[in-house]
Parts: sequence; C-alpha cells; structure tokens
Amino acid sequence: DVIGLGIILPVLPTLIEELIHGTISDASRYGGWLMVSYAIMQFICAPVLGNLSDRFGRRPVLLVSLFGLSIDYLLMAFAPNIAWMFIGRLIAGICGASSTTASAYIVDVSTPEKRVQNLGLIGAAFGLGFIIGPVVGGLLGHFGSRVPFFAAAALSMLNFVYGYFILPESLQMSSRRRFDWKRANPFGAMKNLKKYIAIGGLIATVFVVNVASHAIESVWTFFTKE
Repeated sequence: DVIGLGIILPVLPTLIEELIHGTISDASRYGGWLMVSYAIMQFICAPVLGNLSDRFGRRPVLLVSLFGLSIDYLLMAFAPNIAWMFIGRLIAGICGASSTTASAYIVDVSTPEKRVQNLGLIGAAFGLGFIIGPVVGGLLGHFGSRVPFFAAAALSMLNFVYGYFILPESLQMSSRRRFDWKRANPFGAMKNLKKYIAIGGLIATVFVVNVASHAIESVWTFFTKE
C-alpha cells in the first residue's frame, strides 16, 4: 500500500500542473487540498471501518479497501480534470482508513509476547514502502506523469488478489460485536479519552508530530520540482 502511495508522489506536481494549466505554485495549493480531502475522509471513516471490522470481520473490510484503492489510482490515472483527482483522493481516504483494521488484524493473530513486535513491523513496512515507492515512481515518471498511477493501481490489485485467495479471517465469530454508531462517530470515540488520560496525551503528541511531518510532505515534491 505504502509503495503505491510513494510511487505517485514524484509525479503528482506534474500531473496537477497539466490538469489545471497553471504554475507550480497553483499546483501546490491544489496538492495541499488533495491531501486535506484525503485526511478528512480518513478521520471520518477510520472508526466506521473499525466498527465494521468488529462486526463482519477484518478480511472483508481489508479486501474492499484494497479494491477501492486500486479504483482510486485508476481514476487519477485517467483523470480528465482536477475534479476527478479529488474524487480519487476521497475514495483513497475512505479506503486508507483501513489501516486501523490492519493493526487490529495483527493484534488478532499475535500472541501477547509478540504483539508489540509485530505492530512495530507495520511501522517498518511503512518506512520501507516510502523508501522504495518514490524511487520507483521517479523512474516510471520518465515514461509519463500517469504511468506511476497505473503501477500503483496494479500493486493494489495484486494486494487484493493475495488477500482474496490467501488471507484468512482473523476475528473469531465469538469475538465479534454489533455495530455501534457511537463508537463509529470519530467525535464520539474521542469522548472516551476522558477515561484514559495517558492515551489522550499520547494521541496529542502523535497529532503534533503528524502536523509537522505532513506539513513538509505536502509541499516537498512541489518545492523540489520548482
């Protein structure tokens, strides 16, 4: 997943410039709003998908999300105008919210002794994907600004095929619970932080770190292109 995201980053400024027929400064503003639209949908949908995975299992949520990501990349690959890019990013935000489900899957299949280690491997895979993805995207970008999007779509579809034929369900029927709209509401879920002061502090720290890191990520490729 992260390789797919990294692949499109080097060519995103060029494609936006082509679609809006503007300067790199204009493209950077659109790029920022594309990231905002993705993040808003992820914020809204993460608890919803988490609740759905508690009700129906991790596997169907992950499969739908992987298929949706491939559709997102194809939409952007064929985008005739900037509006289609926003539609693609909204879909990606919904599907990208499945990262919480992926973490829950790891918890399901891990022993208590290995749980922290296995969750750490997700972070390692994330970092490795961001190393490989931009390199591949930069190389593919020489063949056209839309080629990396097709490559990202293919990777997401391969993930879907792997999940469909090989990935087993991790959540036992006895552990499933009904869908709860209060828990699915991101603001409602945040109310529970009153019960866990330490977790609230950790979330605040992660929020500040992400604000700083994503502020750079949102303009870095545009800055280097300029």
